[in-house]
Amino acid sequence: MTDAATTTPAPKLLSGPHLPLALGVIGLVTLSALENRAVGTALPTMVREFDALGSFGVANAAPNASFVFALAVAGLWSDRHGPTRTLRLGAIVFGLAQLLIGFAVAMPMVIAGRVLSGIAEGLLDVSLLVLVARTLPAALRPRMMSLISAMWVLPSIFGPLLTGVITEQFGWRWVFLGAVVLLIPTWLLLQPAIRQSQNSPEPERTAEHVAELAAWRTALPWAAAISVALFTLTLTGDHLGDHRVIGGTVIAVALVVLAVAAVRVMPRGAFVAERGFPAVVAMRGLVGAGFTGVGVYLPLLLTLQHHFSPARAGVSLSVTGVFWALGSWLQGREHSFQRVTVLRTGLALMTVGIAITSLLAWTDATVWFGLTGWAIAGIGMGLSSSSLSVLMLDLSDAGNSGRNASAAQMASVMSIATAVSVTGTLLALNAADPRPWVFGVITSSGAVLTALALLCAGRVRKKV
Repeated sequence: MTDAATTTPAPKLLSGPHLPLALGVIGLVTLSALENRAVGTALPTMVREFDALGSFGVANAAPNASFVFALAVAGLWSDRHGPTRTLRLGAIVFGLAQLLIGFAVAMPMVIAGRVLSGIAEGLLDVSLLVLVARTLPAALRPRMMSLISAMWVLPSIFGPLLTGVITEQFGWRWVFLGAVVLLIPTWLLLQPAIRQSQNSPEPERTAEHVAELAAWRTALPWAAAISVALFTLTLTGDHLGDHRVIGGTVIAVALVVLAVAAVRVMPRGAFVAERGFPAVVAMRGLVGAGFTGVGVYLPLLLTLQHHFSPARAGVSLSVTGVFWALGSWLQGREHSFQRVTVLRTGLALMTVGIAITSLLAWTDATVWFGLTGWAIAGIGMGLSSSSLSVLMLDLSDAGNSGRNASAAQMASVMSIATAVSVTGTLLALNAADPRPWVFGVITSSGAVLTALALLCAGRVRKKV
């Protein structure tokens, strides 16, 4: 008699019944990522056209004020009502945001559209993960996470170029109006998975789930406080050089508010990396701050210390995108390694890679040697970030996957904002003559954070 295991084909993500879900998720994530990255290219043209250069910082920071709160709301709604309502609302808000910016006649309309973009991103990010958790077999989740990562990374490489061409040839408005046109077929591709989710039985509500939902509802005001604190950090950091004392005081107060609110919003045990899901949340924070906190300063480091032109300095962004995508693709391949092993490998590569990259600041090492280190770190980030997303879903159930996805993303956003704020303050205080030690401290701190995450990696295993 033939063994059933040998006759049942392995499930495929990009064929059969899961193909529409994969294409729909890829489409929505790509649209969101392109819009996010496009603003950086189109915004300078927009503020010049509206004679509103002073609004540049506000327009950049506006989505931070709405994104985190939207994450919290999306987690609650997705667990209470399923992902469909949240996903539908996210798509509608995304479309409205693009229309508002595309037809803007003044800068306040652009800023309002940016606020809506942050709301849409928070709603879509969480609801898509919940939809994946409810409709996709666990064996296919690593592959889906690698695709989601790639759809964020690749727009970072090609998005600015594409946006620049559209802005020059047709005008910046078509960057946003074109996204609305592409939203319709993308939404249609998701319909089979949405129907599957709607037809699935409602998850069983245990007493623990009811208590968690109540606690999350009471945490929403604290999530709003986090949004305001992140907005304040971003906006104040842009003007710190002009008002150091006042700006430094505002940043300190915002960090205190952020810390107090984070304690109320994050899962219990996250700040000590308690075994299981709290450790995943803690590591999302450490990895985000460690990698992104270094990456945002690399172009400036290459420009000031190694005399790269702005165009050449942008090579670090390309290295980030290509090798992050490679690492994410590698973790999604079929292999026999345990997820914790893949995670540890990624964190080890990140730590070593960032340490090599820090030599660009501390020594006169060849630039390409330092960038090789950054490529290694990029592979590690791809392995680590996607593995943490898979672990987050594996450690969740149908009753709490929305809140867990929300908490994990909030940890990453808060840690990155905090790291960039602190290091930005350090740089601002030395802006007149930024010595190598300034960039050395920034890059070495990233290696320390990822090394700390590596030490905690084994704690992501479930409690026995």
